Amino acid sequence: MDHLEDLSVDELHAALENVEGKKPTQRLLAAIAYKNGVTQTELADWHNVERKTIYSWLNRLDAESLEAAVEDEHRPGRPRKLSEDERLEFERTVQESPPDAYDVGSGWSPSIVQQYLVDTYDVHYSLPSCRRILKEIGFEYRGQTRTSGVKTRDKTNDWATNERKSSGRWFLE
Repeated sequence: MDHLEDLSVDELHAALENVEGKKPTQRLLAAIAYKNGVTQTELADWHNVERKTIYSWLNRLDAESLEAAVEDEHRPGRPRKLSEDERLEFERTVQESPPDAYDVGSGWSPSIVQQYLVDTYDVHYSLPSCRRILKEIGFEYRGQTRTSGVKTRDKTNDWATNERKSSGRWFLE
């Protein structure tokens, strides 16, 4: 074994009792198995990760304290395009109907949100991101069906037009 020579299985078991979360537990279990003779390749198969991931976990356990090695550092992700104040202002805005300039009736949709954010804050969001924003604010999409267009036989064996189309709307819950 090239790793974990300074750690005993008992130390790893003690650390396992004190951690919370899936990833730290998974890493310590892999280390314990490694100390008991399981290869890195087998561990990678067991944990459904690449072999180099197992190698990295073991290297971290060698180089850092047990507590630091099993936890990941906080990764905040990409910063939001809207500032917190802009976001709060936008959330207040969507409580009302879209401005008259959008000529859409009474409801917000991802495409209206997209255009409003460009016009008001000069930020560009994709339609899926606009859907996510609406959901985060508390909107819910409810689909509706209507009929038109396709001929099908009804119970009396007569042909009828019955194409179903979805045309849902976004509602604030």
